[in-house]
Amino acid sequence: MITEFDTTLPSIKQVQTLIKQTNPAEFKLLTGDVIRGKVLWQDPHCVCIVDENSEQTTVWKQAIAYIKPKT
Repeated sequence: MITEFDTTLPSIKQVQTLIKQTNPAEFKLLTGDVIRGKVLWQDPHCVCIVDENSEQTTVWKQAIAYIKPKT
């Protein structure tokens, strides 16, 4: 179980950059679903993504196959 939020990890840094720059991203889930939007926050277990309709989705990091930043 993760007890600390290690901000030195590249994956954490990448998501933090997406949050700070408010850049949209594409999240492909292991189920095959794709979620597009901006990352609002992350914690050791989840990320929260807001889409173009201002709807928030909280995704368990374990469910993410990849994250592709969009420009």
